[in-house]
Amino acid sequence: MDKEKHEEILKIYKEIKKGIGKAIEGYKKAWKGTEKEVFAEMAFCILTPQSKAKNAWQAITTLVENGLLYNGKPEEIVEFLNIVRFKNNKSRYLVELRELMTKDGKLQPKKILSEIGDTFEKRKWILKNIKGMGLKEANHVLRNLGFGENIAILDRHILRNLKALNVISEIPKTITEKKYYEIEEKMREYSNFSKIKIDELDLVLWYKEAGEIFK
Repeated sequence: MDKEKHEEILKIYKEIKKGIGKAIEGYKKAWKGTEKEVFAEMAFCILTPQSKAKNAWQAITTLVENGLLYNGKPEEIVEFLNIVRFKNNKSRYLVELRELMTKDGKLQPKKILSEIGDTFEKRKWILKNIKGMGLKEANHVLRNLGFGENIAILDRHILRNLKALNVISEIPKTITEKKYYEIEEKMREYSNFSKIKIDELDLVLWYKEAGEIFK
C-alpha cells in the first residue's frame, strides 16, 4: 500500500463527498425513471467503450430528442454516432438492445431487469445477452441504475490509480473475466480498508484522473 497515495485518496474523498452522494442519489433516481429513461441509460453504456463518456451521452441525448433511439433503424442511428468510435457496430447493438428490452410490443427494460435476481445475477444476464457489453459496461450500466454497491467499473482511470496505490502490481494488457473479478476483489478489499464504499471509491478515483464526477 502506498501510504502517500492512500492519504491523497482520503483527502479527495473528504473534499468531494457531497458531490459523490449526489451522484449516487442520481443513479438510484434513474432506476425510478420511465422505461424509456432506463433504456437511455443502458444505451449510453453501449456507446462508451473506447469513447469519451460525454460524447456518448451527447449522442444518446440527440437520439432521444429525435426519437431514433426508440424507433430508428441502424442506418438512421449511425448518422448521429460520429462522435463515438465503432459507430457502425454500435448502431446495430442499440437496435438489438431495443429488441431485447421489448416485451409484449413495449419497451420494458425495468420490468425485464427487475425479474432477474440480485446485482450479480443481473450482471451475468447482461454479459450473456447484451451484445457490445463486456464486464466494464455491465457494471457501468448497473451502477448508473443504482446497483453499484458491490461492483467496480475497471476503466483505465481506475486501474491506473489502483496500480499507483499498489492495490494491484500491474495493469494487465488484456483483462479476462477471471482477471476482472480478481482486480474487483482487490478493490473491494481496499474499499473495506479505506472505509470508502466501492461505488464511492470508483467516483473518487475517476475524479482524481478526470477532475470531475460524471455518469
